[in-house]
Formats: sequence, C-alpha cells, structure tokens
Amino acid sequence: MSAASVEQPFDDDRPFTLTAIADEIMERHPGYRVEIIGGNLLVTPAPDVPHARALTKLMRPFIEAGLDDGETEVLQGIGLWLPTDTEDYAIPDLAVVDADIEDHLVENNAYDPVCFRLVLEVTSGNWKNDLRTKVTAYAEARVPVYVVVDRRHQRLHVLTDPAGDTYENHRVHAPGEVVVLPDSIGAKVGLDVGQILKAGQKKDG
Repeated sequence: MSAASVEQPFDDDRPFTLTAIADEIMERHPGYRVEIIGGNLLVTPAPDVPHARALTKLMRPFIEAGLDDGETEVLQGIGLWLPTDTEDYAIPDLAVVDADIEDHLVENNAYDPVCFRLVLEVTSGNWKNDLRTKVTAYAEARVPVYVVVDRRHQRLHVLTDPAGDTYENHRVHAPGEVVVLPDSIGAKVGLDVGQILKAGQKKDG
C-alpha cells in the first residue's frame, strides 16, 4: 500500500500519543489506513480498484487450499502488534492467521504476531514501505512468511525464515512462474505470478 502524509489540527482534549493521532486521522479521513512502525506514522489512502482486484485474486488459492476453515483463517486488513516500539502495529493487506486469533488481542485492535502464519502486501505508490520498512517490522515480529506483490517492478517477493531485522531467504519471482509457498502456512498454496500481477494493473480502454 502507498503511504502519504496527512496534516490536520487535532483535538486539544485528546492525549498526545501516536495512537491518538492515528485514531484522529482515521476519523477525519474515512477509508485511510494508519499504521505505526518504528515510532513513525504511515498513512495510506484507500486502495485503487486494481489493488483490490489483485487481493481478490490472491484470496482464492488460499481459500481453495482450505486455509479459511478449521485451524486457520484468511483475513484482510487485520492489525498485527509489533514488538519494535510501545505503540507499533501494522495492518497487512492479507494474512493467514490461527483460528484462535481473537484470543490474542494485544491492544488497539492489533493481535499478537504469534498468530500470523503469513502476511502479504500489494504495493501502491510508496512501494518502498512494503519492500524495506515492513520487511524489518515483520521480521522482528517473527512472521514466518512475508509475500509482496510488487506492482511497480512486476515481481512477486517471497521472504521466509525471519532472523533479527531481516529474512534469511528472499526470492524474487517473475510472470510465468507459479510459486509454491512454504507448507508452514498450513496447506500447499501455489500463486500464479503473472495472473496476480495482471490483476493488479489497470484494464485497457
């Protein structure tokens, strides 16, 4: 997702915390997504249609593999608490989570990262957040698998084996490939890179 700055006056009677500012931005700008990563606010406008279309295409193989039933669920836009700072949290576009995730609420509608088997982002204007800032954040949260649909460069990134502030394995895939994700997510899932990237582009005409 892309991030943009939003400057607005804030209510004087609310506590001056990043979480309060994030809540204020979302209240004043419905549809915006606000995350706090590394003590910094990331403000994301509502996604465009191709972004949403790519997410729809992406959900299908996960659901067809049975990951939205039983021990796991496939969810969009769920908060992930980050251990990087006291108020840090991210909101990945898509996640495969343990079915008991509601028992693991930390705070501010963000859940313990131990429940997340996979997170996925579809890039927009500010793609560097997904390919840099969030790599560090998700690795430090020890999310086992991080997938990035890079619409700018027409590539799909699969990062596995978090170690410190990075992932030990980072593979880049091009259209024409079918990527099989690690079994650790709970089922065998193959992603058609070309199909997903095509869904994320604007239609001609």
